[in-house]
Amino acid sequence: MKVFIAGGSGALGTPLITQLRAAGHEVVAMTRSPGKTSALERLGAEVAVADAFDRDAVTRAVTLAEPEVLIHQLTALSGVTNYKHFDREFALTNRLRTEGTDNLLAAARGAGVRRFIAQSYGGWPYERTGGMIKTEEAPLDPNPPAEQRQSLAAIRHLEAAVTAAEELEGVVMRYGGFYGPGTSVSVDGDIAELVRKRKFPIVGRGTGMWSFAHIEDAASATVAAVDRGAPGIYNVADDDPAQVSAWLPALARELGARPPQRIPAWLGRMIAGEVQFSMMTQIRGISNAKAKREFGWTPRYPSYREGFSSGLGNGQPARAPVGSTR
Repeated sequence: MKVFIAGGSGALGTPLITQLRAAGHEVVAMTRSPGKTSALERLGAEVAVADAFDRDAVTRAVTLAEPEVLIHQLTALSGVTNYKHFDREFALTNRLRTEGTDNLLAAARGAGVRRFIAQSYGGWPYERTGGMIKTEEAPLDPNPPAEQRQSLAAIRHLEAAVTAAEELEGVVMRYGGFYGPGTSVSVDGDIAELVRKRKFPIVGRGTGMWSFAHIEDAASATVAAVDRGAPGIYNVADDDPAQVSAWLPALARELGARPPQRIPAWLGRMIAGEVQFSMMTQIRGISNAKAKREFGWTPRYPSYREGFSSGLGNGQPARAPVGSTR
């Protein structure tokens, strides 16, 4: 079938195009940058150039493509590492999750799209009380840190708009934290660089629970969602949610870095802010049981441990000399 990807040139868009083409689907990839056309065409996609905030241009692109499925992967996450000013760092992504989502939904309805799949996030948006592993039925955080309120509001907007869309099968993918080529947690990613420089410390006891999704696994789950699973919300992550105290030292080892520094909770809260404190000590992981059951999906990397060991780069070893800051 024909699949339209908004955000086809992003970290997830590249493996998604490759896997969709391997599965026999036609792909039209939307980008706002004409300079990315050749790279997308080399992956086997047709290219539509349009700005997500230009509703008329988006409508023309989707109408011309006549897709059966539209996948919304629009974000602006590159270089986001300053959690102290979280909403400011995520401002463009928040706009893509609100205005961009509305434009894509309007275009999809007008073009007769059957299924609409959208990127959301699982983990920190969930309520920070109760069990440490959350299913899709668990409530989102009613009182997030002040610097995450706008970002959570944008996620709520996206999820409500997609799941309530008339004449469409709305599917929301709450991905875990991405890692692997093209992401911030990769051999040459921004977070990896902070870890090498020991500027990504464990705060307090590091009890915050994170769920990860290798970028290739996130893509394979999305390909499965093209023609499987009922409309609704799905957590997409590996089988092994882990506390910061476990995964961060493991990442440092695979990067050949020294162990992360540890700082008291009160000091971390004062220096890094409420969001970083929450991410390090309070957030919850997510269960992938529904996605595995409904999509018939199994992650290639069932644990971040295998993924950090062999999936951080394009076939290149992650390890570098201890203390390296390359």
